[in-house]
This record gives sequence, structure tokens and C-alpha cells, in this order.
Amino acid sequence: MLVNRRHMIKTLGLGALAVGFAGCTSSTKKAVTDPGSTAAVFMGHGKRATFEKILKPSNVSLIKGNDARDNTFKALKNIEDEIMASLEGKKRILIKPNFVVVTTPLCATSVDAVRGILDFIKPRFKGPIEIGEATVSGAKGSAMGSEGTFAGFRDYGYLPLEKEYGVKLLDLNLEPHVVRYIFNSNGNKPQPIRIIAKYLDRDQYLISAGKMKTHNCVLVTLSLKNILMGAPKNDYKTQNDKFLMHSMAPFNVSAKGFKLNLTKDMVLHYNLFQISQDAYPDLGVLDAFVSMEGDGPIDGTPVETHLALASIDPLALDSLGTKIMGFDPTQVLYLSSMNEAGMGQGDLDKINVIGAKLNECLFKFKPHSMLVEPYGLG
Repeated sequence: MLVNRRHMIKTLGLGALAVGFAGCTSSTKKAVTDPGSTAAVFMGHGKRATFEKILKPSNVSLIKGNDARDNTFKALKNIEDEIMASLEGKKRILIKPNFVVVTTPLCATSVDAVRGILDFIKPRFKGPIEIGEATVSGAKGSAMGSEGTFAGFRDYGYLPLEKEYGVKLLDLNLEPHVVRYIFNSNGNKPQPIRIIAKYLDRDQYLISAGKMKTHNCVLVTLSLKNILMGAPKNDYKTQNDKFLMHSMAPFNVSAKGFKLNLTKDMVLHYNLFQISQDAYPDLGVLDAFVSMEGDGPIDGTPVETHLALASIDPLALDSLGTKIMGFDPTQVLYLSSMNEAGMGQGDLDKINVIGAKLNECLFKFKPHSMLVEPYGLG
């Protein structure tokens, strides 16, 4: 029996209040890192859930064209004034692409899309710029690669960016971490999870360079999920905390015939919502030049969408992106819950599309073959 959606959203919100606003204060108090961390970080980069829905419309830039780099640059240029205002006071920039694994180029943010971001940002920002990722690959016992994030930087063509733009590439899995708590459906108890401390730096401008893809558990993965699932640490030695977000033991995301469990699915939605209190992008950018449908986020097939999207409201961005893919964003619980909690604008009728005509950019993506409920796809 399916859980009532309104009750689920209320549960998500109240649970987030109860489990942990410890990481979302805007004070200058430093977070305490646990053993294994090497430095304290400022708290407060997360997005506070006010539970007062935002009434003001948000802008999302949408570009359609034949070059991923140019599309991305134009998408950012369309909202230049908003970006520059949101950059004020920031001392450094972290651009976080989406690799997931380091062996499948289609699943990763294209280097040309990142070049488009750097083409825009580099002349307008004089501080240090880093490009960081924390891949699932390279985990102990993993068959998905043994070199970690830098194998992706190499094989996906990112290494030249250091000389081209004077930026630094980072394996975020090797950075210090802090401990936060998420929900574990096995015993209904708080689950400690290691969150990469870089995401909590309140002086840092965090850019999510996501990829437009379907997902095997939560239907879509766009700019927000790129950050929220990238934040847990994979230490390459003993544990990959990203699997804890699912509240289950590591599983083969490529396995056929895996039956979706609604309880597990709800737990992942909740945990994405919970981590957003600590880690939330300042700017969302979507690489949707060649997107992925079907068995994403790794084993899907390409869709020649030829789009780029950008917004300083990542929730508005992802809600519109979900619509472009042919899905209903109100059926994606972590997005609808953020909307109800006032963490961004999630109502499609209050999102202003700047650039291309939306009705010329709509697609009908195939969902993951495992998904039927609770997304109304059956």
C-alpha cells in the first residue's frame, strides 16, 4: 500500500527539523570535525528549510543549440546579473561535475559544458577556482575502477583544464569530512554519515554542474542530487558512505530485475532532503547536450537534447528540468518536499524561462525500467 504523499512530505519536513539543523546556522562558529579530519570548516552553506513556500518567481535560463560549450556559456550569460549578485562576498569557487563512475562517459558531465562555465566565470571572478568530484568508483572491492576520481578527470578529458584556465582539480573523497546524521530504515535509527567538509565552506561559491539523467530510485538526477549524493565520502579503503543514503548495503546499480522498494525509495528522498540542510549549491547548471534516459544514472541510453540550463535557484532549475524530461516534478518527493519547505521555487507556473521557448524543448524520456510506483508511471 502506498503512503499518502502529503503525509510523506510532512514527515520529511518535521524529521529534518528534528534530526539536524546543526549544520545550517549562519554563524561563524566552526564545525567540529571527527578523527580523520585535518581542519575545521565554517558551517552554514546548507539551505535552511523555513516551511514557508516561496511566492516570488524564479528565473531559469534555457538555451538550445548545437555546441555544448557555447550553450552553457549563453545559459549563464542570460542571468549574469543574478549570478554576479550571488557571488558577492565569496572568496573561492568550487565547480562540482557529475561523474558517478569513471568508466562511462555518457553518465558524466561533459568537459565542454565545464569549459562553458569557466569561459563565463574566469573573467568575472579573481579568486581561486577548483573543480572537485567524489566518485563512487574505486571503492574497496569495486569493479568500477580502482583509481578514484582522477581516473575520471583523465579519461573524461578534464586534465587540460588546469593549464587552460589556471584552475585546480580535486578528488573530494580525499578531503576532510564532518559527521552528520541521516535516517536508517533498518531499525528506524539515526545513521552517522561522513560529509565532505568542502561542501560546508560558507565562503565558497558552490556550482553544481549536473547532467540531465534518469535515476533508478528517485526518477531524475539533476543539479541538486549531484551535490547531495556527492557530499558523502568514499574513502577508497573501508567504506563508501554514499550507499548509506539508500539505507542499505552496497548494491549493484546495474543489476537487472532489482525490484524497487517504496520504503527504501522514501528513505533516499528523505536523506537527500536532510543533507540539503548542510550542502546546497549557489548556482545550478545542467549539461543537457546529450542527456541520458532509461536505466540511469549509469546504464541509460543517449538523448540528443542539445540544451543547457542555469539558475541561482537550483530547485527551480531541477523542477523545470524534470518537466523537460517529460515527468511531473511534484511526483519527485525530494523536489516537492524542498518546494513545500521553502528551499526554492518548485511551482512550474512561478518559474520564468529565459531564452529558448519551453514548448520547443520538451521531451519524453524513458524512465528506469525498475520504476513504476510511486511516480505514476505504471
